[in-house]
Amino acid sequence: MKYEALLLENKDGVAILTINRPQALNAINKTVMTELNSFFGQDYKSIDGLKSVIITGAGNKAFVAGADIKEFASLNAAAGSALSKYGQDTYMLIENFHTPVIAVVNGFALGGGCELCMACHMRIASSNAKFGQPEVNLGLIPGYGASQRLPQLIGKSKALELLLTADMISAEEAKSIGLVNHVVDDKSEALDLATTILKKISTKGPLAVAKTIKAVNAYYDETQDGYAIEHQEFGQCIESNDCKEGALAFVEKRRAVFTGN
Repeated sequence: MKYEALLLENKDGVAILTINRPQALNAINKTVMTELNSFFGQDYKSIDGLKSVIITGAGNKAFVAGADIKEFASLNAAAGSALSKYGQDTYMLIENFHTPVIAVVNGFALGGGCELCMACHMRIASSNAKFGQPEVNLGLIPGYGASQRLPQLIGKSKALELLLTADMISAEEAKSIGLVNHVVDDKSEALDLATTILKKISTKGPLAVAKTIKAVNAYYDETQDGYAIEHQEFGQCIESNDCKEGALAFVEKRRAVFTGN
């Protein structure tokens, strides 16, 4: 796979996707969004032994400092709606991805960048990270899901405060309100912690991991009955080879060897 705006590295089944536009503070343009859509929609299938994904930004100044505003100038209502829908669909691919996706946030995560990290399953920030949704400063509302995901993560009242004031918050405040899982000193330490968490998850049943992500996401989808999804997925897990192996390993006091079947 060759990308123009993304760097891809496979480290023992952990795909590290780096948004590589440091000269533009890794701002999301059409190319970035198309390549993210391509990776999470189909390209991931060509990665040998894929277990999980880390998304980060090139350099230390920014994870993603927003969308590329220059691309907005000539859009009419229909084109703007289509742009928003494509971004939402792309981020939904990330949210519903069958393996864990962790955002390693370094520097600015603003606008579409904050929305990108919220679409990931977990977020680890370096101490210099800054989060915010500044769209109202431009006479806009968020277009890639912040109006929906931010209240889910931090509650309606605080989400409205951040969305309506366009305030930036620090990594520590983001952690205190539930937007971030962990804050560490720098990007290198954040990558190490993300890798450690993902290695721990990789020892669990991959079928169970995928179905857990699906069941949790169902809670936030008003078109689905989350409890029904849970009992259906539980039933599929319980007759799987992985469940049989897990039970046998427990009885035999050994580590389970899961195959994802």
